[in-house]
Amino acid sequence: MQLRGRAPFPIRAYRGMTRWAAPFAGSILNWRLKRGKEDPERVHERRGIASLERPPGPLVWVHGASVGEVLSVLPVVEHIRAQGFNVLVTSGTVTAAQMAEQRMPAGTLHQYVPLDSPRFVQAFLNHWRPELALIAESEFWPNLLMEASARGIPVVLVNGRLSLRSFTRWKKAGKTARFLLSNFDLCLAQDREIADRLAQLGARRVLATGNLKFDVMPPPADPHDLQEMKRTVYGRPVFLAASTHRGEDEDVIEAHIEAMERVPNLLTIIVPRHPERGGEIAQLVQEYRLAPAMRSRNHLPDRGTHVYVADTIGELGLFYRLAPVVFMGGSLIRHGGQNPIEPAKLDSAILHGPNVHNFGSIYSELNRQRGAATVSDSRSLAKSLVRLLEDPALVHAMAKAAQATVVPLTGALNRTANAIEPYLVQLRFGR
Repeated sequence: MQLRGRAPFPIRAYRGMTRWAAPFAGSILNWRLKRGKEDPERVHERRGIASLERPPGPLVWVHGASVGEVLSVLPVVEHIRAQGFNVLVTSGTVTAAQMAEQRMPAGTLHQYVPLDSPRFVQAFLNHWRPELALIAESEFWPNLLMEASARGIPVVLVNGRLSLRSFTRWKKAGKTARFLLSNFDLCLAQDREIADRLAQLGARRVLATGNLKFDVMPPPADPHDLQEMKRTVYGRPVFLAASTHRGEDEDVIEAHIEAMERVPNLLTIIVPRHPERGGEIAQLVQEYRLAPAMRSRNHLPDRGTHVYVADTIGELGLFYRLAPVVFMGGSLIRHGGQNPIEPAKLDSAILHGPNVHNFGSIYSELNRQRGAATVSDSRSLAKSLVRLLEDPALVHAMAKAAQATVVPLTGALNRTANAIEPYLVQLRFGR
């Protein structure tokens, strides 16, 4: 579908600004390299310069911004690969790239998405020439969408997400929102409410297909590593703080200290959302006069370890299987919370802070079914943690309630697959 009509002024201004800024991309990328936010071996991909050859035949391009988005589209990638199509997955973060390499089906290609400048996006599309683009959740990059649409590439929004806050903001720029959404040939939303928001903003074809994150398989765990960790922590109560952000680790550590008064042998495992913060967290643990150990240094927690910093990629499945009680990060700060579906599928009792608007409906249902509970600070976290660790029956009941809440919500993969099947049929027989 090609666009008709002139772009609104904010879009034209953005296009001009990003075109003008392209020569300065090196400075931006160098700044990000110094902070570990770019891959030094593949930074040229951010300029649209490919590091892999395009395979012959039809190619489906699937894009997810970060770890959560890439994970959510993996079932779709597997579905498309099973039909014999070439698939290119792009992402924007180093952690997402590393996770994708571990969990993508065989034969799937990965590249970093180019910076949203016309020059870089054009170079990317010139090389890869995708026949279909699937964009996950809420990646509304103007140049990326406009360049793909201008080439007649069908663009489908999958697992579409639009928070009430974002919807309210986009309504104030109605023409711009309508123009951006006109680039999508089809929008597949996570629920009816989001579908209605997209339609109100001007999306032409919208379907509510469900949340793909419910269909993602639980994260794997290496059997050898799991047995090794079980032997290492045997006899100790284990608490996991998963996907924590800066500003939350202090609360977790303080809750650990308070809980130790009742559970003296407690081991707390912190898995930071961004693994590069591992050293920072270990230093913070020492400032509280506790003993840390870091997984990135190939350490295992011994009997003297209070806090184990699991600062590696792709091992959350291991630690979910170790800890009966899990605190989901990003919820004590104004981030919006992290995805609770994985621990719910792996028999965990879930604790979370009040700021969970990124997954509001899921947390609301988990709380209603008593598969999760809300904490507000380090003190309430410690109180809830002690209560759970002292009552295994309550932990078991919460874990079963959490699992029973999320399992019936699967099915988005089948509905998404049915919605994109006409596009794949066109590719199969030559569009």
